Amino acid sequence: MSALSRLVNSARTKAASIIAPRTVQPGGLVSLNSGGVWHDITPAQPPGYFQLDINVRPETVLSFPAVFSCATVISNDIGKLCTRLMERGENGIWTETTSAAYSPVLRRPNHYQNQIQFKQWWVISKLIWGNSYVLKVRDGRGIVVALYILDPALVMPMISPDGSIFYQLAKDNLSGLQEATIYVPASEIIHDRMNCLFHPLVGVGPLYAAMLPASSGLEMLRDSQRFFKQGAKPSGLLVAPGAISDPTAKELKEYWNNNFTGPNAGKVAVVGDGLRYEAIRMTAVDAQMKEQLGLTAEMVAQVFHVPLFKVGGQLPAGQKVGDLNQIYFNDALHSLIEEMEAALDDGLSLPDKYRTELDLDNLLRMDPATQADVAVKLVGGGLKTPNEGRRGFNLPPLTGGDTVYMQQQDFPLDQVRLNKIAPPAPPAPASAPAEPESQPPADDGDITDEEQRELADYIAKELACEPI
Repeated sequence: MSALSRLVNSARTKAASIIAPRTVQPGGLVSLNSGGVWHDITPAQPPGYFQLDINVRPETVLSFPAVFSCATVISNDIGKLCTRLMERGENGIWTETTSAAYSPVLRRPNHYQNQIQFKQWWVISKLIWGNSYVLKVRDGRGIVVALYILDPALVMPMISPDGSIFYQLAKDNLSGLQEATIYVPASEIIHDRMNCLFHPLVGVGPLYAAMLPASSGLEMLRDSQRFFKQGAKPSGLLVAPGAISDPTAKELKEYWNNNFTGPNAGKVAVVGDGLRYEAIRMTAVDAQMKEQLGLTAEMVAQVFHVPLFKVGGQLPAGQKVGDLNQIYFNDALHSLIEEMEAALDDGLSLPDKYRTELDLDNLLRMDPATQADVAVKLVGGGLKTPNEGRRGFNLPPLTGGDTVYMQQQDFPLDQVRLNKIAPPAPPAPASAPAEPESQPPADDGDITDEEQRELADYIAKELACEPI
């Protein structure tokens, strides 16, 4: 059998093992949008974005630079974090592992997206619509083998009389949904939602609060475009020195508009009868256009929880890059990352010993100095072995590098805690008092004649001399 034949047979076998999403018949299901409480942000589109009194299309608001920048910087940063499957060992430590049941879908969620594109679209959907709906595709064993992020405008949460949750899905060929309308139970949908301000099943995205400042900023940009399209000629009045009839005024107006506006702006106008042109447009300085645009961008960044320096603002003075990135991570990314991990754990029905984790090391790739400093401190402090530190820089292991090294003067924590370092020597046992020794008679300092002769004899012998 040729390689092509084996590939075709393998594909057929895999396709045959995949079953369609489990559907239900609508019976007593109540739509969250049926009571008139929720209003779609895009009335011309199918219901799905539940906002209050907003009549602007998301793609229009996304054209404002600050909104586009906030949404893309967050989604791109989370998208580049590798999804890892972690296993808890008997010692309670989580280590990266692989599993035939869960690893394939984490590496390749579906047939048209890799894991980076998948997470980017997940976050974009959540930031723009407030909800991310992920359809599960299972095989014959019930294992999830594919994940498809649905268009939030085509999904409607439904509630049955007994409180069970279902989802109404519209036709989506990309996700394999061929019917016009189907209903699936909540077990077949991963619903990641943010800012549930009005209902626990309805997420509200940052566009809910960014709509007005973004719309104001777009109007400023459109007005500026119209002004410069007219050759930077402000609108104004043609003033006559005396009274003129209505037909004459109409004729002068048509003459001016046809010859000196639009593409003809900037041409030389020759008029008589003392007519003069007076500009009535407010200047950009008077309108404080720069300040107004800066204010709208700041308000948009505020609702996305993105520091202003990430979307074109100035870097704060006196702070390190690592501190600024930590602020950005804490405010804009951390919650989204934790929520995605929890949604994947529940959606894939992972056993207790498994969990998913987004590898945060990729966030430090742009700052090698910080990454090296952290690795040196972890290895030097005995938290990592040298080979574990080298692995973070894609360096091969070294002989003897799998041992944690510490300095010789360091002592175990239990000895430090119990104050067992260099304990004092025990006192010597008490002994019986010794008998007093006899003391020689005290010398009164006088030398007798006999002692002098003995001393002279001793010196003579030592010096080999005759006695004196």
